[in-house]
Amino acid sequence: MNIELSEENNRLLNIIKAMFDLKNKSDALNFIIKEYGKDVVEPQLRPEYVKKMRGIQAEKVTKYNSVSEMRKGFEQ
Repeated sequence: MNIELSEENNRLLNIIKAMFDLKNKSDALNFIIKEYGKDVVEPQLRPEYVKKMRGIQAEKVTKYNSVSEMRKGFEQ
């Protein structure tokens, strides 16, 4: 598989490869994807996140027919 990288991204990949003593650019890409994936995917899968979302879903929802009605509800 061939991947085209800009010159700047290629330099960054080489720096990451050196910083973490990785064997090649493929290992560096895998490392970056793994680290980035933690921030993007894992928060949605953590049990505390699921628990928090279920709590939000269980909250009572107040429906308003107009903005003025909503304002009155917040003033109380």
